[in-house]
Amino acid sequence: MDALDILTDLENVIPYFQPIFSADEQRIIAYEVLGRYRSEGNIISLGNFFLDDQIPEEYKYEVDLLLVQKALELAFELEDDVSIYLNRDADLLMYRHGEPFLQELLAFEKRGLNLKRIVLEISEGNYKGDFAQLDHLLQYYRTYGIKVAIASIDSNTNYFERIGQLNPEIIKINLQPLKSNTATAASFTDVLFSLSLLARKIGATLLFENIEMSYQLQFAWKNGGRYYQGFYLHPPASEFIDRELLKERLKGKFHEFIAYEKRKLEAIYSAAEYFQTKVQDILIKNKKANYEELFVSLVKEMNQIAFRMYVCDEDGFQKSSNIFKGESGWYTQKEYIQKNWSWRPYFLENIIKMRNEGKGILSDLYSDIETGETIRTFSIPINGNDYLFIDITYQYLFENDQLL
Repeated sequence: MDALDILTDLENVIPYFQPIFSADEQRIIAYEVLGRYRSEGNIISLGNFFLDDQIPEEYKYEVDLLLVQKALELAFELEDDVSIYLNRDADLLMYRHGEPFLQELLAFEKRGLNLKRIVLEISEGNYKGDFAQLDHLLQYYRTYGIKVAIASIDSNTNYFERIGQLNPEIIKINLQPLKSNTATAASFTDVLFSLSLLARKIGATLLFENIEMSYQLQFAWKNGGRYYQGFYLHPPASEFIDRELLKERLKGKFHEFIAYEKRKLEAIYSAAEYFQTKVQDILIKNKKANYEELFVSLVKEMNQIAFRMYVCDEDGFQKSSNIFKGESGWYTQKEYIQKNWSWRPYFLENIIKMRNEGKGILSDLYSDIETGETIRTFSIPINGNDYLFIDITYQYLFENDQLL
């Protein structure tokens, strides 16, 4: 498709709308505007047109502005609480310092369109301009009530740094990596966990896009997604649809997800109780034993469950050697004595919790620094100041799959 075909046939440049659904309301709360071109009865995406570096910016801006105008004209049909997401390449947004685009939005505001409904979805992966200027422009737009969304994670950008700089109201996450190989999907999950913590800190909302299957919707729900978008829910269309179209379906899905998570949480709680009873019984029987003798008793009972054990004081200084299970059996790692682990996330928080409640804790899933395997750790107070840590093998978690 030649760019000139589009530029000389702007009448057939049309907006398509992909609905965005809300977890809390189970209905449509926004539409993303997508560019399409109607040619001989076919509908063609304008994505390649806007990504083509050979096409001058003024031509892209002309087509983009037309799409915005047509989309906002139709937006008057929507209820006042439905937002409109406008995709803006950072370079295109900075065209003539962003002023012509803002004036176009202000013209619609005069006709009754509340600019608080506008969300600018910024794609800045290839942006080579001054980020300070981009940030200044976005702050200026915000004074009119316009919100900012950062588009999907791009491996070519320092994504977390960009979020810190632009401070978006919405962070949009592409779920395509979940369809990749297992290693990529696992790495994506780890990055997403960090991203969800960052979003919570800055007060941003997570929007998951490219949801094409039920398990992706479940993943988005489980990982703090408030907004959802993708072909599994509804494809882009030239017209708006009933806001309540998927309400009952989404309610049903959420009930399934909730029931599944409850079962997992019950399994984790039961596992924690099992370890509490099992380890406490061993501790009582070895009340006068030193740590090396205690480990001997623990190994007999937990050989098929654990792969590492050690004791720390409440400040995180290791009081014992590691006892570690290698390929040829258990052995002692004395070099770990007096190492400090208080820097680990949640370490001191869990110590205080164990001290106050007087019982053990089963950790969440995490990747072990040394083995790289996904594990959990059971920790338990063993006297007034010391705490026993037992690292649970991935094999045991796998065999008790609700712990994964």
